[in-house]
Amino acid sequence: MAGAEGASATGGLMLPPGFSLRAHDEIDSTNEEARRLATGGAPHGTVVWARRQTAGRGRRGRSWVSEPGNLFVSFLLRPSKPASEAAQISFLSALAVGETLDRFRPAGSTLAYKWPNDVLLDGAKVSGILLESAGGGPTGLAWLVVGIGINLAHHPDDVERPAAHVGAGATPEAVLAVLAERLASWLARWECDGFGPARDVWLARAAGLGGPVTVRLANETIEGTFDGLGPDGTLSLILADGSRRAITAGDVFLPA
Repeated sequence: MAGAEGASATGGLMLPPGFSLRAHDEIDSTNEEARRLATGGAPHGTVVWARRQTAGRGRRGRSWVSEPGNLFVSFLLRPSKPASEAAQISFLSALAVGETLDRFRPAGSTLAYKWPNDVLLDGAKVSGILLESAGGGPTGLAWLVVGIGINLAHHPDDVERPAAHVGAGATPEAVLAVLAERLASWLARWECDGFGPARDVWLARAAGLGGPVTVRLANETIEGTFDGLGPDGTLSLILADGSRRAITAGDVFLPA
């Protein structure tokens, strides 16, 4: 299955206006394909979906287990906002994933967001988001690719942090249709109203807010209290001496 395009796609899958689908049975990585399409001039709203990846990856070059039954999709975007604001799209993407999974997750389960871009189901990672971009153009951003993986049918066991999957009834096709609609909605709101509304909704479900967290940076590991988000999405951490530190990139670990 390759090259399906248009608002109406494979198996009756409907995408929002302005989105077009490139579907594959198997591919190296949806993000790699979206990058290739981006450099070739593919338009904003190009969606790359694969039933299986042979070289899927997550943040910091980690591999992403990519067996059939889960969702692997990348969205090629060309935002009109400056490159300095592009990282906020990771929060919009997490909100889109969370609102999508609200329609499919088991009754009684809980869903939360973990900084910067993980979605947790009952405290375990159910989804990951990877942003990649290239500079250029009048805004300083030529394109941005949002890669999203969601554990629907199964999850890996041999990982550093607990993982989970959604379970019965959540097919990749059904989840992708809702996800694209929710992402399109949040992108439109962000373009119009800025980051504030998304920040507020994200914080309402923030994992670990107000409690102790460990943040692993490139060259150090620090501990403190998760005190919220800065206006640009940075993590606000209160250290033991009472000082405040803004974290722009890192891995957050919650207490076991």
